[in-house]
Amino acid sequence: MTNPNSSRLQRCETQLEDFLTEALRGVAPGTLSRRAIPEKWSAAENLAHLARYHQIFLERVERILTEQSPSFRGYRAEDDSEWPRWSSMEPQEVLANLSSLRTKLMARLRPLNESDFERTGIHSKFGEMTLALWLEFFLVHEGHHLNVVLNQRKIWLQE
Repeated sequence: MTNPNSSRLQRCETQLEDFLTEALRGVAPGTLSRRAIPEKWSAAENLAHLARYHQIFLERVERILTEQSPSFRGYRAEDDSEWPRWSSMEPQEVLANLSSLRTKLMARLRPLNESDFERTGIHSKFGEMTLALWLEFFLVHEGHHLNVVLNQRKIWLQE
């Protein structure tokens, strides 16, 4: 039987890069900044959100690994003093930062053992979660934003 944490780490290692390689093939970087739906974030803003959330998640991982069941509020970009800087980055800078932060995240997660993944943190909405579940939550959250990018790509191609 496959080790669930190995499977999680494999998905974390490949999900983002595999998606971006396929979804952004042939898409001009400037297009990423254009809001396909005026009242919604652009693809670049969605990717900037993911990059910033990598930083937040890395901080949470550290706390989960070093504190006894630390508590966290749900993250909202609109409440983050760093968000304006991230949301105003050029798409190429966002993509470079996202790639670099994913490398840092993987470097932090790869050496962890099974008991590390059983450590817990408390989410203000979802309650107590193991680090394994936090990683699942991270991947689902990322998948949501990647789906938004994919939907915007569909709109660009129809124009």
